[in-house]
Amino acid sequence: MFRIWGKMFSENRMLRDAVICNDDKEMTRTKKVFQAIDEICHEFDLARPIWLESTVESFKRHDKTRFTQDNFMEEINFDYLEIHVIEED
Repeated sequence: MFRIWGKMFSENRMLRDAVICNDDKEMTRTKKVFQAIDEICHEFDLARPIWLESTVESFKRHDKTRFTQDNFMEEINFDYLEIHVIEED
């Protein structure tokens, strides 16, 4: 089981959260991450964020990263979107 927890924060308060699960053994880890982000963004009604170098490095080190206004093309009404891998096969 592969699970990612997506959380939307504003002023240090969690506004929304969602856990995305994926049991597909054929998919690579990267594809599972991108699919989970797509599902989180769909559920939160957000555009897909852009992966900046700092975002990638943070995710590689901690299996967790934050997407701020710099990661989105359109204006967002929250401080950041955080994703965190909470379970891997």
